[in-house]
Amino acid sequence: MMQYLPDSARFERMTADEVRTHFLVSGLFKQGQVSLRFTDLDRVVLGGIVPVEKPLSLGAPEALRAEYFTERREIGLLNIGGAGGATVDGRTFPMQRLDGLYVGQGSREVTLASEDPTRPARYYLVSYPAYTSHPTTHLRRADADLTELGSGEKSNRRNLYKYIHGDGIRSDQLVMGVTELLEGSVWNTLPPHTHARRTEVYLYFDMMAEDVVFHLMGTPGATRSIVVRDAEAVLSPGWSIHAGAGTSRYMFCWAMGGENQDFADMQFVNMRELK
Repeated sequence: MMQYLPDSARFERMTADEVRTHFLVSGLFKQGQVSLRFTDLDRVVLGGIVPVEKPLSLGAPEALRAEYFTERREIGLLNIGGAGGATVDGRTFPMQRLDGLYVGQGSREVTLASEDPTRPARYYLVSYPAYTSHPTTHLRRADADLTELGSGEKSNRRNLYKYIHGDGIRSDQLVMGVTELLEGSVWNTLPPHTHARRTEVYLYFDMMAEDVVFHLMGTPGATRSIVVRDAEAVLSPGWSIHAGAGTSRYMFCWAMGGENQDFADMQFVNMRELK
């Protein structure tokens, strides 16, 4: 299923339902299935893999017109569920909750499994095109590069964990990590910014069924919001800010791809400019 994105001018004229149709990705995590969403946003592919009784293989989706999934691509995986394991070309990596795995271009076989079918692993997949092969690498959440951000006064204390980045796991263009809101904090990514040279995807998770995040997007002078629930993702073009506030604490996986991997390459927006 291909998801097409409008430009910023059309975005300003869209209804709430139209915004959700084009920018929200939901229904990725289905028991016993590999669910993929193909987009024209820098050709990023998103996926949810939930193995239960038996392992699940990625295979070669028809939409890629490739012999195997990573023939021309790289993959970032994050386990947001129970314990599991990933096997890449015969090599198995343990995948505890919040463990990450980078799968390099040219890896022919990728299989994902759960340790306990009653508490299955839930693998979130982000894949961008790649033209250089880098080693498949596993990263425990405890070994990720940690940055503490925000303050209690602003209700945005959060821990930012970098998994795939220029000074960590190397990739062709993928940059990926996790942000965890701390108790009592609900705001993320303030002051907001845009990315002129790359795109970004947020997957929100670790939310209770009754909670939501009001994700802010759009050009700084014409912002809109999308109501996001657990395990839903929002696509963010280079012209859009990306920030949000939840009804309780939450986590989100951020993933970027584009011209460069410089994490600091962003255009901050003065809060006075927001409308």
